[in-house]
Amino acid sequence: MKKITLTFDNGPTPGVTESILAILAERGIKTTFFVMGNRIGDPVGAALLDKIVEHGHWVGNHSFTHSVAFGDSTEPGYALREIGDTQALIAERGISERLFRPFGNFGLLGPHLLSEEALAHLIEHRFTCIAWNSVPHDWDDQAHWVERCLSDVAKQDWTVVVLHDIEDASLERLTELLDGLAKQGIEIVQSFPEEVVLIRDGEPVSLKPSHVAGRS
Repeated sequence: MKKITLTFDNGPTPGVTESILAILAERGIKTTFFVMGNRIGDPVGAALLDKIVEHGHWVGNHSFTHSVAFGDSTEPGYALREIGDTQALIAERGISERLFRPFGNFGLLGPHLLSEEALAHLIEHRFTCIAWNSVPHDWDDQAHWVERCLSDVAKQDWTVVVLHDIEDASLERLTELLDGLAKQGIEIVQSFPEEVVLIRDGEPVSLKPSHVAGRS
């Protein structure tokens, strides 16, 4: 049976994340939300983070500002702040797991994902770093992203899809996607296949030189 793992990046977003949680709860689906630090530091964002956890979803770190990919930055300490400040806010909500997803520049995998500084920090602090194998562009192609995702699912045994809990992204057609997956008999799981786990608990798994700036 083919599998899919749903993930939601760049939130939480008031008015959007709650609706996504409700849709997922109706079907008993568990996912991972990779949150941004600048969206969880205020009471509203913190409350949404709590709600995500209450619904049984996992929480991951998706940097503080999501502004410059780590491999593209030459600023000393940049990755440490982006990861560390976000993880501190996540930990304040009682979440001890250390999941991280790098900024992919429109879903691309390459040396922009990680800098040596970021990699050293993730290893030292025993993070699990998660990539993806499907980016259907829910944020900029409402007309076709569902079909693109279903096409990706048909081509591989286990799909890890990047969706977004931001405005004008996955929410409007999420039910349609879930209906399509159900019709095709796709199993929705919360775990991740080895191929997208770049690092697990500080140990490299599927990390490649091409994922780190200056190594390829």
